[in-house]
Amino acid sequence: MSARVVAVCISRNKGERKTPVTGVELRENHGVVGDAHAGDWHRQVSLLAKESIDKMRAMGLDVDSGDFAENITTEGIDLPALPVGARLTVGETLLEVTQIGKECHTRCAIYYQAGDCVMPKEGIFARVLTGGAVRPGDVIVRVP
Repeated sequence: MSARVVAVCISRNKGERKTPVTGVELRENHGVVGDAHAGDWHRQVSLLAKESIDKMRAMGLDVDSGDFAENITTEGIDLPALPVGARLTVGETLLEVTQIGKECHTRCAIYYQAGDCVMPKEGIFARVLTGGAVRPGDVIVRVP
């Protein structure tokens, strides 16, 4: 199975779940157009695997794409195994992995519900090298 985009999500404000949409535009050196986390920094786009979300579902949580504040939900690629600096084509875009996981300074609602959260360990962040459209169903390819 090839890796693919399951969902694309945005939020207008930081600190909230993201809402799945039919497609997003990624701007070079900026991130997802219209998303609160976009800007000139190293975490322009966040990615989390559907497989990670499924782990939380197995713990009894009613969660889906966007609930972990990720911009792109993927399937079929081991995101945390990618090294910083790895490049991925996602739809029309080219992304460069800048960070694996993140420190959660405050515990989110999901952590309190399940006693754990996958985003700090299994989510990844990237910057946009080449902008373009990304939609559910788009193929993800690691660039050598």
